[in-house]
Amino acid sequence: MENMVTDSRDEPQTDFIYCSGASTEVLKFGPRHLHSGCKVLFLIIPGNPGVVGFYRTFMQTLHSMFGYQHPVWAVSHAGHCEPPDSMDMIEEGSWAAERDVFGLNGQIEHKLAFLRKHVPRETSLILVGHSIGCYIILEMIKRDPELKVRKAVMLFPTIERMAQTPQGKVMTPVLCHMRYVAYLPLFLLSLLPEKLKSSLIRLVFGGIRSLDLSVVQPTVGLLSGDCAANAMYMGGQEMKTVLERDNITIKKNLEKLIFYYGASDHWCPVQYYLDIKQDFPHGDIRLCENRFRHAFVLDAGRDVAKMVVEWVRGDLGT
Repeated sequence: MENMVTDSRDEPQTDFIYCSGASTEVLKFGPRHLHSGCKVLFLIIPGNPGVVGFYRTFMQTLHSMFGYQHPVWAVSHAGHCEPPDSMDMIEEGSWAAERDVFGLNGQIEHKLAFLRKHVPRETSLILVGHSIGCYIILEMIKRDPELKVRKAVMLFPTIERMAQTPQGKVMTPVLCHMRYVAYLPLFLLSLLPEKLKSSLIRLVFGGIRSLDLSVVQPTVGLLSGDCAANAMYMGGQEMKTVLERDNITIKKNLEKLIFYYGASDHWCPVQYYLDIKQDFPHGDIRLCENRFRHAFVLDAGRDVAKMVVEWVRGDLGT
């Protein structure tokens, strides 16, 4: 009987909602709705693509290692999830398109709108950002300084000079000038049967020895409809917008921030780690010693979650 209870708590719930007028997927470990007595919420802000299913193993590990005490939620980026048949990508009658909800600024406001509507104001937040999610978190803290952020964990943070990184130099022309060329093959891929798409994805990921198979289905969903196109559109804005590091916001909130940089991250070179370490010598800024890839969710979600648990355990009194 005990195993049955544990197993049920290890299964997430998925909600599809309209937030800022755009389809949004919310993956939830723990209660589906938060009441005013909820003291702490772990909220995952994904990278790009902002598909919450990628983080399932990472989230389940966080939830279980804290004894299922704290809800762990992840909110997708607007338009990066395949909505159910009962929903459109944009809510009818909304101002989502006019407010550019799929752009980088729109995604930041989208997360703040989600918090306002779905999370009690008195709930303390452990924000966990990945890649561009770290930039979004810094902007959230800047725009709403009254947020009760107890800790913000920045995993493989792309918070500065993205277009100048090795990967940025390759992707900037693609995302900013050649994006529309990719739309036709994406459309053709979306027409393939689900099983064939799944097989192709497994083939592409075949070189990853310890691939987390839970990422396959979310990747299939990304190749459906407009999701990948929305992710590329957001990526183009990232290249143009993420320029100088926001040292003012970092300095004001340094005691709340944990940065974790990759040792071989083509989106965030080690030099960026050295630079921020020099500018904030008293900050909690770490360099990966485990050879984790930037897209850690592909094969190291559980291992990274275990590290995060150790980092924030003291802030939760456990």
